[in-house]
Amino acid sequence: MEIQHLSSQYTICDLLPADAEMVYDVLKKNTIFYEYHPPMVTVDSIIEDMEALPPNKGYEDKHYIGFFQKNTLVAVMDLIEHYPQHGTALLGFFAMNASWQGQGIGTAIISDSLAYLEQLGFRKVRLGIDKGNPQSKAFWLKNGFAFTGEEYESDGSTIIVMERSL
Repeated sequence: MEIQHLSSQYTICDLLPADAEMVYDVLKKNTIFYEYHPPMVTVDSIIEDMEALPPNKGYEDKHYIGFFQKNTLVAVMDLIEHYPQHGTALLGFFAMNASWQGQGIGTAIISDSLAYLEQLGFRKVRLGIDKGNPQSKAFWLKNGFAFTGEEYESDGSTIIVMERSL
């Protein structure tokens, strides 16, 4: 995967532990997310997320990336290729810079990203949202994702699985 093809409008870079402070400055302003998905983000929790892998996956399939306009971090995405099965991409995390929300930018990024994943032969994309989070629910429904009926517990939160066919 060539991550730059995930967006036609933004520069995309792999985010590394050295970037965790910059990511923290963006994520800490997404207070609604952390109301439903405690605890509040920390620099250390970002580094843990950057390094976290699902079962039987390697770092060659994980992309913890930032979408930038000039030097401004606009969005963060954690993308796992071919998980939980071949042909499915998992969006482990997607967050917008709060200053850029409500302008259609997140939808444009997701639209570009899904179009590229489809070009690569992915057939669907899955993600999980925190039960009760109205912001996440509205965003992903608007972007064509549907509930699968699957739920699971993770760190004290109920996660609802959503999916979109490509």
